[in-house]
Amino acid sequence: MEKLPVVGGGIQPTSKNNLPLSLSAQYVGTFAYKTVKDRLPIILTKVIDTVYQHRIAATEQHGKEGGNDCIEIVSHLSKLKHELQTNKELLEIADDGNDDVRMWNQVFQQEIDDDDGNAPRFFKSAWLYVECYMYRKIVESISLSQHLKTFDPFGEQKKTALYDCLKPATTLIQYCNGSIEEKKSPDKIIAEFLQMSLWGNKCDLSISAGIKNSQKVSPLSQLHELGSKILVNKTNQIWDTLNKANLKKPVRIDFILDNAGYEFMSDLCLADCFTRLNLVDKVYFHCKAMPWFVSDVTPVDFSWTLDILGQNESVILQEFSRSVKQRLDDKVWNVSAHPFWTTPHSFSSMEKISPDLHSDLAKSSLLIFKGDLNYRKLVLDRNWEHTVSFNEAINGFQPTALCSLRTLKANVVVGLQEGLAEELGKANRNWMVLGEYAVIEFAAKSFII
Repeated sequence: MEKLPVVGGGIQPTSKNNLPLSLSAQYVGTFAYKTVKDRLPIILTKVIDTVYQHRIAATEQHGKEGGNDCIEIVSHLSKLKHELQTNKELLEIADDGNDDVRMWNQVFQQEIDDDDGNAPRFFKSAWLYVECYMYRKIVESISLSQHLKTFDPFGEQKKTALYDCLKPATTLIQYCNGSIEEKKSPDKIIAEFLQMSLWGNKCDLSISAGIKNSQKVSPLSQLHELGSKILVNKTNQIWDTLNKANLKKPVRIDFILDNAGYEFMSDLCLADCFTRLNLVDKVYFHCKAMPWFVSDVTPVDFSWTLDILGQNESVILQEFSRSVKQRLDDKVWNVSAHPFWTTPHSFSSMEKISPDLHSDLAKSSLLIFKGDLNYRKLVLDRNWEHTVSFNEAINGFQPTALCSLRTLKANVVVGLQEGLAEELGKANRNWMVLGEYAVIEFAAKSFII
């Protein structure tokens, strides 16, 4: 079998002729190409404007040096935007104060080695690598500053997204409370809230280039309507795994989080159901270690989300915030941010690249991967035939049982029934990138004998 280049390097796929989603000339017109050509420059422009506007506040807080920091960051980002738009060579990551620099520069060197000594370029290299690289370079430009090292250029957008969704989030919490108080069957509650969490993934600021994309209608009214849009639904397997796990206490569930705002609220509600139904003993939330793909949850976002809920006039939101904070204090719920999550590596390389994280995840009863980017990393971001099984596409990454809750926003999806992709394509050739369809995928824990 031909050894194919892998997004992020380091492993070989089990696929046949599946290539990484790349940006070379033959892919002009694809969603990957349009993302780098059109969407990423818009995101960069918004970041540049945000940092420039912040110079006044930075000057007030840090003096002239704070304002100069903003000017320097704008200069770095403007250069990055020019390099992106003119297909320049990518460069090594230079802010050596961050834990992930070694991992990133190893990937960079692997890209060079795989291309006969040629440096990677924006419109030549794999889409996943290029897209992740842009966000990492944004962080680099901020990390090199003197006073603004922890500044999040997406912070205000994420807070606005949360404020915009407080009403439907309140409805979600009320429904969770009512379902448990009415003693609905646990399997029904979990099935509903898995779908709530799934469709929360529609609210993604990176896919909309930072334009408001928050949940504003009742999430409950959508469930029945959206049910037919779930192309793969492995809810029963997830429930069976939870039941089996409960025979061997303690039970731990891990969320690999995606977007702040409404999606994060739907994730918290799902975790709340798991805990209050006594299905789990511990919940672990895995955030991003830095600002990432516009709206991804960082530990700081986790904290201010609870503060905003706690300060709201709604007693329901206040009580929810209090209960979450208490679980965090009691270590029933836990928050972490490993640097591996913000690299371009596919997850099947985790055991080699970050064995500490892989070993930790193996202690879990179930991993819940949220969102599009996590799905792409699970399946190596390859141009798979749509009928290839999810188990094959994840390429051996099974530290424990795992599921993926993902609305489709990129042109990669596996596990579909024969003919379904063709049928959907006839109705709309962009069906894979609009966030209208979804999957609830599952893979059982792999036991090596």
